[in-house]
Amino acid sequence: MSDPAADITSFEAMRHAMVQSQLRPNAVNDPRVVTAMATVAREKFVPGEARPLAYRDTAVAIGNGRFLNVPIATGKLLTEAYLLPTDRALLIGAAGGYTAAVLARLVASVVAVESDSDLAAHAKTALAGLRNVKLVEGPLEKGYAKGAPYDVLVVDGCVERLPESLANQVAPGGRVVTGVVERGVRRLAAGRAIKGAFGLRAFADIDCVPLPGFAAPRGFAF
Repeated sequence: MSDPAADITSFEAMRHAMVQSQLRPNAVNDPRVVTAMATVAREKFVPGEARPLAYRDTAVAIGNGRFLNVPIATGKLLTEAYLLPTDRALLIGAAGGYTAAVLARLVASVVAVESDSDLAAHAKTALAGLRNVKLVEGPLEKGYAKGAPYDVLVVDGCVERLPESLANQVAPGGRVVTGVVERGVRRLAAGRAIKGAFGLRAFADIDCVPLPGFAAPRGFAF
């Protein structure tokens, strides 16, 4: 039987190593983002069997074909979002709730959308007590129009396209960060919402996990 105190110490050591060896060397340099990721217990937001892998620098399988995003990818997306304490954030791809918990420390309110019922149930439990987070179970690509407009959109994964329905939920000029697929290559991108669309630019060649519901029509390209 494992010693709970030893487990906590081990996870704290892994969290510290994540910050020092994954985040800081890769320009995750917003002090607020680093502090939040150094504080939130990432292992609580994944299924039990995946907990020992929670701080790996690769994607971690969390069930039903979904993956926990890589710490570097999430950290760089949040850094590039230039988050403000007054922001209202829409998070697409809540998974088990980890990024929502990090965002909750950085912005005024978070609406986190998750399409997988098992992951949504885990997130609901893991996020209990965070009053500024609203978890919504539903199609990722639909977002949550009832809570619009949002100051910032965080897509914690990689997509082939971002639909107009999401663009219309972000305030004009609102910030957007996401993973994108460009000619088969996954990158991180950032930009602004502009008249029902997104103006994005790739800023890092870093892999991130795919999200369901964002397949592009044939012939589409970012």
